[in-house]
This record gives sequence, structure tokens and C-alpha cells, in this order.
Amino acid sequence: MVTVSAIPAFRDNYIWALHDGKNAVVVDPGDAAPVFDFLRTQKLALCAILITHHHNDHIGGNRDLLAKHSVPVHGPAGEIIDTLSSRLKEDDEISIPELRLQFKVIEIPGHTAGHIAYVGHGMVFCGDTLFACGCGRLFEGTPAQMHRSLGKLAALPGDTLVYCGHEYTLSNIAFARAVEPDNDALLKREFVEREKRGRGIPTVPSTIALELATNPFMRSDVTAVVAAADKRTQTKNSTSIDVLATIREWKNSF
Repeated sequence: MVTVSAIPAFRDNYIWALHDGKNAVVVDPGDAAPVFDFLRTQKLALCAILITHHHNDHIGGNRDLLAKHSVPVHGPAGEIIDTLSSRLKEDDEISIPELRLQFKVIEIPGHTAGHIAYVGHGMVFCGDTLFACGCGRLFEGTPAQMHRSLGKLAALPGDTLVYCGHEYTLSNIAFARAVEPDNDALLKREFVEREKRGRGIPTVPSTIALELATNPFMRSDVTAVVAAADKRTQTKNSTSIDVLATIREWKNSF
């Protein structure tokens, strides 16, 4: 049986470890030190590294990990990451035989130009494109790209577990409430997530269904979100891409 564990890193990053009591694969190891600690305490052998995008807080531990573990490093073909051993694009598949896992790759640019996600076994590892109740800043991509990327993720089964790269949930919920103050599902989510953080446990994973019900960036065609965007700009946002662009800009300064 494969377990997924959160390895906290830096101030609010999560490095994800998939393991079976013997072997482990890690996703987005921005820092090697907590990964080494986790492997040692859990008595695990590292068998692969998965990368979603090129930002250093997601790849910074690669070199140190590779110095002690000769393992494949899978990552996006469209980004410059010199530690990759395989470069992946839309619809590629990777296998991790040690854990009997197989993932399909989807391209989800927006936060970065070549960002990818790994989908399989009822899970999606989506880095910094989709957050719990939020989405990543548009550092390299466009609102249209982010809209398409979130649409790809929205099309996954509702019970798909969403593993993102940061613990931003409570601040994201605060913004979402500014956009949709009358969203009952969002109010319930805030109560649940605050209780988790009060106990010191991650709010992640989320699910696609929960994001569709509460995440304003996944709801850019919903009447209340459109109305909030129109009020923000004091003009009509004519498309859901325009709505997403407006609320993303709003979030930047929230």
C-alpha cells in the first residue's frame, strides 16, 4: 500500500513523498535536508524524483539528493532544469516500478511557461498552478493559459486528491470570501481548514470537487464571481478569462 506524506520545507512548502514502507518517490524537493531526514527516520530508499516546474523552492534539493541517490528525475520538457533525466510533455506516462505506480502528464502552464502535473491513482500533483482555494501567480503565463490549465484540472474526477506545493489555504480562503461572501460551501470549508491548522496538520490534499465548489479561480463563470470581478473593475468582464485575470490581479494586492 502506498502512503502519501507531506514533508514541510521552508516557511510553507510541501514536498510530497509517496512510499510503501521500503521505497519512496518525492515530488518537488526544494530542500534536500528534510527529505534526507524523512528517508532516514522512515527507513526508506529513494527511487525517483518528480518535478512540476523550475522554481528553486521546488528543485533546489535535486543536486544534493542525486549526490547520494542515483535515481531518475522526471520533469517538464518545456523548462530548463539541468538535473532532469527525462523531459515530459502532454500525455506522456511515467512508471515507478518500485511502487507499482504510473502517472500521466498534463501540461498546465500559467504560473510558469512549462508547468506540468502528474495524474494517477486518484491523485494529481499540481505544483503551484492550482492551490487549495487559489491558483499560482502568473509569473510567466497568461490568464488564458491559466484558464485552460485550470479547466484541464477541473475535468478530472471530483474525488481526485489535489496535492499542491504550498500551505496557502487560509489566506486563499480569506480572499475567496471577499469574492464570494455568500458561498456557504466556502464558509464550511473555512471552519474545517482552520480546525486542521489549529491541530498543526496540513489542509492539503483537497479534492477537485471541493475546489469547484469554493475556489474562485475555478469558478470564473459563476454568476457571483463574475459580479465580483465586474464590481472590482467597474466594467463588464466579457469572458471567463477576463474574470480570472481580474480576480488574479485583485489577489496579487489583497
